[in-house]
Amino acid sequence: MKFITPVLLVGGAGTRLWPLSRKSFPKQFAPLIGEDSLFQASAKRLYAEGFTQPVIITASEYRFIVTEQLAAVGIEPGAILIEPESRNTAPAVLAAALHIAKSDPDGLMLVAPADHVVPDPAAFRTAVAAGIEAAHADQIVTFGIRPTHAETGYGWQELSRPAVEGEPVALKRFVEKPNRDKAEVMYSSGSYLWNAGIFLFKASTILNVFRNLEPDLVAMVTEAVDQAKSDLGFLRLDPSAFSRVPSISIDYAVMERATNLITVPFAAGWSDLGGWDMVANEMGRDARGNSLGGEATAIDCDGSLLRSDTDGLHLVGLGLKDVIAVAMNDAVLIAHRSRAQDVKLAVEALAKQGARQADTFLRDHRPWGWFETLALSDRFQVKRIVVHPGAALSLQSHVHRSEHWIVVSGTARVTVDSEVKLVTENQSVYIPVGAIHRMENPGKVPMVLIEVQTGAYLGEDDIIRYEDIYSRGQGAKG
Repeated sequence: MKFITPVLLVGGAGTRLWPLSRKSFPKQFAPLIGEDSLFQASAKRLYAEGFTQPVIITASEYRFIVTEQLAAVGIEPGAILIEPESRNTAPAVLAAALHIAKSDPDGLMLVAPADHVVPDPAAFRTAVAAGIEAAHADQIVTFGIRPTHAETGYGWQELSRPAVEGEPVALKRFVEKPNRDKAEVMYSSGSYLWNAGIFLFKASTILNVFRNLEPDLVAMVTEAVDQAKSDLGFLRLDPSAFSRVPSISIDYAVMERATNLITVPFAAGWSDLGGWDMVANEMGRDARGNSLGGEATAIDCDGSLLRSDTDGLHLVGLGLKDVIAVAMNDAVLIAHRSRAQDVKLAVEALAKQGARQADTFLRDHRPWGWFETLALSDRFQVKRIVVHPGAALSLQSHVHRSEHWIVVSGTARVTVDSEVKLVTENQSVYIPVGAIHRMENPGKVPMVLIEVQTGAYLGEDDIIRYEDIYSRGQGAKG
């Protein structure tokens, strides 16, 4: 079989899975089901015979999370394309197709979101293989999931004839997320499948469809790809050209108007985890229909999801029925299961209040490691900082704050103005306001320290960078 290039779409904020999923670290990077993150599981699913190294499409703020998580599961990406700003799935798929077509115009692409759950990867790869012949024949191959109930949170596909698993069938049309009554009718008819949002086609096939249906979009994205710049192994699409690209999904842009569509039915298990009710289904249920995750206890509860995603925080439900309760160290969600698709309303309400929890966590991931806030007041902040082996923070200074570092594990190489020294466990160093400084981990194990900041302003944007091995520029994250 000719090699297929996996194209993983690694974007989106996953607001329906708040508080675990937030803009700063969305659901695809979290281990929602099992030990691997959804992104890692997606990459491993297609890390098999017949597939090339994956092409990744993601945002700048996630680029180092992507490389770190791929390295953790032993996968080397083929290319990582950086979108200057989110423009939905059509421009992302088009950019990937243009990139792949430069070296192999008729190369097969398997486009898949990076936040889906597929319990049987081998069965999914078999379904992909069933669509290869049609893809070579200039068909757009989609994958339809055999429905198990009248789901309103998914789009649907209407078939030209009854489905036989593993046998491609012509697709009549896509149906947007239906209301309850319409979903019941479609489920009962047996002529519909759930739309998985996964596609297989030749690069030339999808480019021809885009050129026929969205020529202006092709021109703008082509300019962004042709003027892309290489940066530390990433390929940054041109910001000026990409800023003119409209935000549009691939379904609206081409799939709902294309005439060369077929689908491969798949019934071996799938979920896009588009809400906490769907997560509960994948977690499994006890005899009373409860799903428990982390340190959680259900007492006389029925049909509820109780999940603690913070070590040492025990969530106890008493006498609950059809309730979703998800607890983290800085936010707790409590909702009726019937409102699982409305959790994004909570995010919108918090954003209007200016609440940090709408978008960010106490733990902040950076290319060199991560930090989390342990205590915060008007004029001081205490952080735990973890630096990966061989990693280094930028050479920087602050205008409004001083810092005191205490190493609790490992060894730090610390620069303060012209002085460079090693600081080991139980030792500390003081960084005065305005001092040019840097922290590095020269060791083979993670380095952990406690940072105490004091000053009139403690925001992350109080930073002037002089050197940075990650080329982040100025600003809180660059």
